[in-house]
Amino acid sequence: MVHNQTHDPKIALATKNLFANPCTFVAGVSSIDIIKQYPFPEVAFWGRSNVGKSSLMNAIIGSKIARTSNTPGRTQQLNFFNLGDKLMLVDMPGYGFANVPLKLKHEWEELISAYLNERDQLKRVFLLIDARHGFKKNDIEIMHFLDEIGCIYQILVTKADKISLAAHPKLKAAMEEELLNHPAARPEIILTSVERKQGIYELQQYIAML
Repeated sequence: MVHNQTHDPKIALATKNLFANPCTFVAGVSSIDIIKQYPFPEVAFWGRSNVGKSSLMNAIIGSKIARTSNTPGRTQQLNFFNLGDKLMLVDMPGYGFANVPLKLKHEWEELISAYLNERDQLKRVFLLIDARHGFKKNDIEIMHFLDEIGCIYQILVTKADKISLAAHPKLKAAMEEELLNHPAARPEIILTSVERKQGIYELQQYIAML
């Protein structure tokens, strides 16, 4: 378990070696039928539209691999990124506020459900939650869905700089209490801020261990 970064030299070296690799866009997939099987483990990033998913992925990698936008719903497919032939990062379509046609939303739901149910190399879904809002109704619905299919996930809190430092322990405690109701959720919560670089290295270490 990583908590506020570990000083284990083996993990530190593994993290350095992994994230020293170039990360390249491989494919954008809108149908489960055309997803290729890659010989690398995968981690996926998911959350409400406009939660800061692309910005966090870019901060983890250290370059702009994922397209950021102020318009919710810009990620409209599963985007696969290859990190040095060692790990695949998957940028998933956001849920909640995307202003897209109902038909497209249904297509996203089918694609995401099939991916999460059938992807053997998927090691972790990182579920992103905005620090300013905490868990909202649609987040809880997604968590129950992941519980039902037995897909292991972990909470990443984004935009932690948007709330006071004094509010961090209270937010984390409330989230930890909610997670007790979700058997597929990992208990560790990582608070992140792209602006302050908070939690970025801790998350990199976690990914390296996976």
